[in-house]
Amino acid sequence: MELASYGADAGMGGHARIRFLKDLDEEIAGRHVILVEDVIDTGLTLNYLCKTLRLREPASLAAVTLLDRPYRRLVEDLPVRYVGFTVPDELFVGYGFDVEERYRNLPDIHVLQGSIVSV
Repeated sequence: MELASYGADAGMGGHARIRFLKDLDEEIAGRHVILVEDVIDTGLTLNYLCKTLRLREPASLAAVTLLDRPYRRLVEDLPVRYVGFTVPDELFVGYGFDVEERYRNLPDIHVLQGSIVSV
């Protein structure tokens, strides 16, 4: 699946607009499903996705995330079962994380301070 979310931090009162860009290719009814996220912040997108997928009657539904910011949650009761790291409210780059398409190719995760990557 691929989703695009926007607006949660843009003064919309915590409401994000979520758009499906690609749906599942397989049925999930009766199957165990693990959602893989890079970062979980407010939980709005994950919550929407979970509600949508539960309608398809999976046997179980859980989430795993590399970076977690539980103190930013606007939604409770998310099925986050596995967390790589709980991180502070900073901007991370590298290892696939980018800012304006920059720094994505760094082999490690770094904190972006202003326009300088902190190692």
